[in-house]
This record gives sequence, structure tokens and C-alpha cells, in this order.
Amino acid sequence: MKIEEKVRELIENVMNENGYQLDEVKYEKEDNHQFLRIVIDKEGIVDIDDCVFVNNLISPILDENDFIEESYILDVCSKERGRE
Repeated sequence: MKIEEKVRELIENVMNENGYQLDEVKYEKEDNHQFLRIVIDKEGIVDIDDCVFVNNLISPILDENDFIEESYILDVCSKERGRE
């Protein structure tokens, strides 16, 4: 099972229970860092407080399962990347 699939399996239900949709999970390398990007959505606008809330919600789940061998940066962001 790919890392993205395993992460989705672990966090999707708890996110849904808290009013968030898991739009996308990406595990990718940028420069010399691995990023686990969790893209979230919800009814209405997703702001920084939502990203922090979801980060705090899922971090313990990911830490407890600890299946990603490399160190990585957890990046919780919104589906909408802002407006021009």
C-alpha cells in the first residue's frame, strides 16, 4: 500500500467526523525535504485556524502509527490556494 493510501485510511474518518473533507494526500520531495501534504476542504472557507486544527487532530494519529521511515514535514493546506 502506498504511503498516501495508508495516510488517507488512517485520517479520513476522524477528519469527516470533525467537518472536514480530505481532498488530497501527497508525499513528495521538495529540495532536500520530504513533505506530507494534506489538502483539506470544508463547507465554507478554509482558513489558517482550520489548517492548524486539522494538523493538531491528525499529528497524534500519524505519530502513533509511525510507518513513514524518513523524517518529513507535515503540511496541512486548503484546497483553495488563495486568489490572484
